[in-house]
Amino acid sequence: MLDALHSRIADKRDDLVALTCDLVAIPTINPPGDAYVPCAKFLGERLRRRGFEIAYIRGTDTPGDSDRYPRMNVIARRQGSRPGPCVHFNSHIDVVAAGHGWTSDPFTPVVRDGRIYGRGTCDMKGGLAASVIAMEALIEAFPDLPGTLEISGTVDEESGGFGGVAHLAAQGLFSRPRVDHVIIPEPLNKDRICLGHRGVWWAEIETQGRIAHGSMPFLGDCGVRHMAAVLNAFETELFPALSERRTEMPIAPEGARRSTLNINSIHGGMEEDFDGLPSACVPDSCRMVIDRRFLIEEPIETVKAEVTGLLDRLATSRPDFRYRIRDLFEALPTMTERDAPVVLGVAEAIRSVLGKEPDYVISPGTYDQKHIARIGHLHDCIAYGPGILDLAHQPDEFVGIDDMVDSARVMAMAAHGLLTAGRA
Repeated sequence: MLDALHSRIADKRDDLVALTCDLVAIPTINPPGDAYVPCAKFLGERLRRRGFEIAYIRGTDTPGDSDRYPRMNVIARRQGSRPGPCVHFNSHIDVVAAGHGWTSDPFTPVVRDGRIYGRGTCDMKGGLAASVIAMEALIEAFPDLPGTLEISGTVDEESGGFGGVAHLAAQGLFSRPRVDHVIIPEPLNKDRICLGHRGVWWAEIETQGRIAHGSMPFLGDCGVRHMAAVLNAFETELFPALSERRTEMPIAPEGARRSTLNINSIHGGMEEDFDGLPSACVPDSCRMVIDRRFLIEEPIETVKAEVTGLLDRLATSRPDFRYRIRDLFEALPTMTERDAPVVLGVAEAIRSVLGKEPDYVISPGTYDQKHIARIGHLHDCIAYGPGILDLAHQPDEFVGIDDMVDSARVMAMAAHGLLTAGRA
């Protein structure tokens, strides 16, 4: 019977390519949140025709939501012939800006040499399309399956996921008893199971000074120079300490198996939203956004304290040093147990479809599993999908067609196993 399922998916190869291309051609660029509504409607209408009940849920009053850029999510739900668990496939529909360096139009997908090129092919509309094809084939092959299948297209994952999965999780849509198992088709390679991710803390540090005429800087206090002292302390104290820390989490790539800190941005002095020359002023403020990725062995209180402690030491050693720090976002590391049902189900499907043992990895960056765990309190959740993570956000992004087909077969087989577990 499962051979018939795999044959159905193979027969849907052209449909899988076409669906991926159709999704990529909808430019759901975030920020600002373009084309969320038409993309959600496109996905919802397709699944409605396949017998799913469709709900469109706007992330009202979440960051970025407006009448011009509504944060529109779609959830498709199909209940089976008998009671049973719910398997949910969640994909984000937003993509990052194309950027420079493309050799073709990023939103006019190109099929060439067994690949589909275009923004979002890898991250993660190819995975979304593979999950849709997988579930359609599963329903066709086993119309009397017990339990429930859900497919969602959610927004804003690229900017934190607050208008998407976080908003839906707060409404109980990623919690038991509604949902039992979640698979997120992020691009982690078709033979890998991603158990979770490192932790993240974003914060804004502001160093404060005093404005004065630029020709007499001795009458003022330069906020940018104070920030330079922060940067120097980072370079001489914090970065060396972080580079020494290692984790037992199986994070890929290898370089991410340590603590890291990225300086996301620095803004000092006059704003640059004008033409012409700036006025001669000593900057009275400088702001820096930091992106700290931490390990499961590091308590978040310690992560924050090592930064504030460094700033406090500067306040006692550097004349007139004053600062403010503001939390922007945080999420704890998450790692699903290897013996969780969804892990075992996908692992068995990988063995059957690909004939090899799966690799178990942790993502260097967070994805929407963080909201399912912390808000939905649902921990039977993994990421599994086609595509190479290193290609995400790159020019000439692509996904392999064979990889999508194989991943669809894994997804369909895993869902079948989870829905029928313990049944004769």
